Amino acid sequence: MLSAGMVVTHELNHECRYLLLRAYNYWDFPKGIVESTEDPFEAARREVEEETSLRNLDFPWGQAFRETEPYGAGKVARYYLAATREVAVTLAVSMELGRPEHDEYRWLHYGEARAFLSARLIAILDWARELSGC
Repeated sequence: MLSAGMVVTHELNHECRYLLLRAYNYWDFPKGIVESTEDPFEAARREVEEETSLRNLDFPWGQAFRETEPYGAGKVARYYLAATREVAVTLAVSMELGRPEHDEYRWLHYGEARAFLSARLIAILDWARELSGC
């Protein structure tokens, strides 16, 4: 099963920050399941908007992506890299859950973000940092 998401960056005063979302005690980047009729890149864009309300994303790195090693029941997460000038995030209520899917969000510097993530997601963060240069 493939899920797709985005590592979303924001630069303020020449400092790069990464958007992380928390569900219970687990931190991740915005992502979700790719529907059978969807292109993974478009699914990733949809998930970012649904989970964070961020719409104005830039893709200076094109559609380059990195995937995680399989986890859980063989699930793989594909992440693209996006930049935004927006910082206001709204954790929208999921129609399926009747509440927001995530409990909290944070814009974090690289070192801070690294401390919150599992090993498979640290590899994604490191890839994003190398590709973006921030």
